[in-house]
Amino acid sequence: MTIQWYPGHIAKAERELKEQLKRVDVVLEVRDARIPLSTHHPQISQWIGSKAKVLVLNRMDMITPGVRQRWLSWYQSQGETPYFTNAQQGQGVREVANSVQEAGVQVNQRRRDRGMLPRPVRAVVIGFPNVGKSALINRLLGRRVVESARRPGVTRQLRWVRISEQIELLDAPGIIPSQIKNQENALKLAICDDIGDASYDNYLVAAAFVEFLKDLSNTTESGLFPPSPLMARYDLDPTPLTGENYLHAVANSRYQGDIERTARQLLNDFRKGLLGAIALELPPA
Repeated sequence: MTIQWYPGHIAKAERELKEQLKRVDVVLEVRDARIPLSTHHPQISQWIGSKAKVLVLNRMDMITPGVRQRWLSWYQSQGETPYFTNAQQGQGVREVANSVQEAGVQVNQRRRDRGMLPRPVRAVVIGFPNVGKSALINRLLGRRVVESARRPGVTRQLRWVRISEQIELLDAPGIIPSQIKNQENALKLAICDDIGDASYDNYLVAAAFVEFLKDLSNTTESGLFPPSPLMARYDLDPTPLTGENYLHAVANSRYQGDIERTARQLLNDFRKGLLGAIALELPPA
């Protein structure tokens, strides 16, 4: 299975985004807290140069506190401070707003030093599709202004929104590399619904996800992952089965043998948090 997805609206948005970045003071890079490495666009550093950046790891509710602490420590060791948010519920959003405002103070101080008048700080929210960018903007605004949904490709055009007298925000469509060379990362994007579903087969992705969860069950450190999430949800132990055989067993047990329905149900149960708080990545050793 090869997973690739680069629709025309993303290619267009990327070109427009690069042009708008010249006008931007602060970049908010939003990633999926379940897969923060896989949802990092490899060209972002090149695009933003020396501009101030605020790293947001959204969906903090979908990882355990133990995993969150691991990532916090790792990023701090890299000289970066991540802001953990749950944009759907508003957790952590005020800290993000304060961080943007702080960066704006520095921007306007530099303008004053050059004899220029202060102006609202211009920020842009960028990241992969469906990582929660629009939901974050709506929370920053305190009202629903941009369309937000838990699926990739909802935002298709760049749009400026004024948050306050101090901040103007650019909402950009999800951007993704034109070619994903690391297919393990691509698989994680598919499992988390951070890539268009036209790019993958639900059955193959769900079977791979079962194998992934079986590997996680071998993790000895407590507090990082929920114990036996598949057993708890479907009353079937995946241990003696392959991922594909497990899907067939669940299909026969619950869904009248409908494999496609079973695959979609299993993936959606994970995406809605019904299997528990499960991170698919931990910081590099």
